[in-house]
Amino acid sequence: MDAPGFTASLVAGGVAGVSVDLILFPLDTIKTRLQSPQGFNKAGGFRGIYAGVPSAAVGSFPNAAAFFLTYEYVKSLLHTDSTSHFKPVKHMLAASTGEVVACLIRVPSEVVKQRAQVSASSKTLQIFLTILSEEGIQGLYRGYKSTVLREALWAWRRGHVVDSWQSAVCGAFAGGFAAAVTTPLDVAKTRIMLAKAGSSTAGGNVLSAMHGVWRSQGLAGLFAGVLPRMAAISMGGFIFLGAYDQTRSLLLEVGRKSP
Repeated sequence: MDAPGFTASLVAGGVAGVSVDLILFPLDTIKTRLQSPQGFNKAGGFRGIYAGVPSAAVGSFPNAAAFFLTYEYVKSLLHTDSTSHFKPVKHMLAASTGEVVACLIRVPSEVVKQRAQVSASSKTLQIFLTILSEEGIQGLYRGYKSTVLREALWAWRRGHVVDSWQSAVCGAFAGGFAAAVTTPLDVAKTRIMLAKAGSSTAGGNVLSAMHGVWRSQGLAGLFAGVLPRMAAISMGGFIFLGAYDQTRSLLLEVGRKSP
């Protein structure tokens, strides 16, 4: 990909990511509190619905930009004919690789954000410093495996990019379905990130975390927060993909007109 293309992907992905995260943040907080081990009301209920938003705001732009830069770069490396049957595979591989790279930024931001969401009285910076002092850098990457697994399983929803309104509508429906199917993985991720340091859940074993939820809360526990998650990701897919396509097209058009 040429330099203008990389720049356009960087800015468009970042702008779209920030917009989605900030607009839909209340739904994310509700979902996290529903999935937390202490329960929705003890985690804060509907109070302090924007707790943890600084962490999301700081991590959103680089996270989204890292995904789309990696996605576009890998896609450019995997040369296939436009009519090739392997074209969807190319998009899925590029999207999955993009998610793995983006999670290097997303997971630390997510750990801090989720702990702030279930402890609204604590400041985001205070939570970040506490994690570093008690657990070190590895504490910020707790839940990395479960996050990568969750994201890679539905990276295909970002695969085929057509014009903006089509990709936005497709992203909304595909994102909502994928959100429902992957909710147990999301619950496991939340439990791992919120677990006390030194506990068995904090070890990061996804299957163990899911089994623990199943034993204590059954199927309802594994699908806790599924409705706000589906709503957020459906709307987020619409906003993200539409905004990304439009912003990137606009930036490339401006670049072509510039001397």
